[in-house]
Amino acid sequence: MLRYTTAGESHGKCLITSIEGVPYGVPVSPEAVNAELARRQGGYGRGARMKLEKDEAEFVTGVRKGHTLGSILTLQIMN
Repeated sequence: MLRYTTAGESHGKCLITSIEGVPYGVPVSPEAVNAELARRQGGYGRGARMKLEKDEAEFVTGVRKGHTLGSILTLQIMN
């Protein structure tokens, strides 16, 4: 079972998410996450500001050499 938590505000310094339950050895890449973030920015009802901002996720914990470690996976998106 996956469990995730989030912290931060949309106008704060950053947004953080922690994901528990990701098994060891799952391939992950910041490029794949960032591609999904970019895709979401073009969705229906998005304002002009969304088109100007470029979100970039950074893996903070739980990933080494492009694979999960089996520990808590933490991502950060700076505002």
